[in-house]
Amino acid sequence: MLNAVILLAAFAIPAGLIWLTHHQAWARKIGIIVLCYLAGLALGNTGVLPAGTLAARTTITEATIALAMPLLLFSLDIRSWRRVAGKAMLSMLFATASVTTLATALFFVFDSRGLESASHFAAMSVGIYTGGTPNLAAIKAGLEIPHAQYLIFHSLDTIVGSLYLLFMLTAGIPLMRHFLPAAPNTATAAGDQHDFAQDNYAPLLQPNNWSQLGIAAALAVAVVATAMGFESLYNGLVGGASGAAVLIVAITSLGILLSLSSRVRALTLSYDLGMYLIYVFCFVVSSMADLKQLADVDWTIGLFLSGTIFGSLLLHGLLCRVARVDADTYIVTSVAAIASPPFVPLIARALGNPAAILTGITTGIIGYAIGNYIGISLGLLLKSL
Repeated sequence: MLNAVILLAAFAIPAGLIWLTHHQAWARKIGIIVLCYLAGLALGNTGVLPAGTLAARTTITEATIALAMPLLLFSLDIRSWRRVAGKAMLSMLFATASVTTLATALFFVFDSRGLESASHFAAMSVGIYTGGTPNLAAIKAGLEIPHAQYLIFHSLDTIVGSLYLLFMLTAGIPLMRHFLPAAPNTATAAGDQHDFAQDNYAPLLQPNNWSQLGIAAALAVAVVATAMGFESLYNGLVGGASGAAVLIVAITSLGILLSLSSRVRALTLSYDLGMYLIYVFCFVVSSMADLKQLADVDWTIGLFLSGTIFGSLLLHGLLCRVARVDADTYIVTSVAAIASPPFVPLIARALGNPAAILTGITTGIIGYAIGNYIGISLGLLLKSL
């Protein structure tokens, strides 16, 4: 019964916030994404949600993001991505180099000041801020990092990462668009079937659209089920901590493959349905950040993470300015690297640029592939010094 209430709240509250943005100017200025994020943080830290609901919330986040990713890709024309592929790869290279440089520099600063296992935090920073949580878990195992250190890092990353994401969703976009060249106009010229600028979810409730939504949802379920099959096959043959990365790669690849069909691209409401699931994901995942547990944490580690994230953000931006990488490509590759690919649709929605989804997810997957190697290598190197 309790899980049913959590499920209902997870889908009803974002829907209510969507309604609010359509009826209140102040809510519209803040935006649905930020409102969902703040509402989740508030609800998760008021004591209203019992600890026993954590498993249910985890399941909701995993299911919504898995289903949302193919739904968001179905209506996109991948030909638009070829125009920015070179700049996207260059920007991802800059992002990786920036994170590695800052983590290494901060290792020397904090190691000299007595931060225990600074090499571990540098390695985990590089792993998670080029790839994501799967890389973090793999680096923990590869470097035999104590469980307590891992939990402290992950908890603080939730807070610092939230601040980064909120900055990028709000002040970061106009600031970077002023600082860097404008993005090429791919949102309409590429022939995407969905009007990315619209923010109207009323068609999802109209009965004459339910057949289209049913087809899109069925295709998304089929994509996720097939991807889970690939993940199970991979785990059975290879094993290790990369199963989640394989799942994301498979979901993305299958979603892109289906988007090549004009009949699938014609399912224009698939994007709206996918974005609604993203709002649900955003609300629920933020409710899982327990601020009270961080009261006794050594905030020196938080300074290490903050320096890595925001220092690399600045260095990445400077490199992109020199190379004349456009603002949208810089922003989406930064989010893909630091916040991981599941957050790419959030920033792409805020940018109003549909081509940014493929750019971010593709470069983010590259980050998954290289994060383990760079993180473990850096950790071993710094530990030997």
